Amino acid sequence: MGIVMLILGIVLVVAGVLAVLRAQVLWGVVLIVVGLIVAPGQFYLGL
Repeated sequence: MGIVMLILGIVLVVAGVLAVLRAQVLWGVVLIVVGLIVAPGQFYLGL
C-alpha cells in the first residue's frame, strides 16, 4: 500500500508542477500540497 501512495503522491506533485508552468497557479499549488500529504513522509525526508 505504501508503494501505491508513493506513486500517487509523485503523480500529484508532477501534475501540480505542470499546472503551475501552464499558469494555473492555484490548481497547481493544491495538487502539490495534496501530493505531499498523500505520499509517505519517509520519501521526502530521505529515510
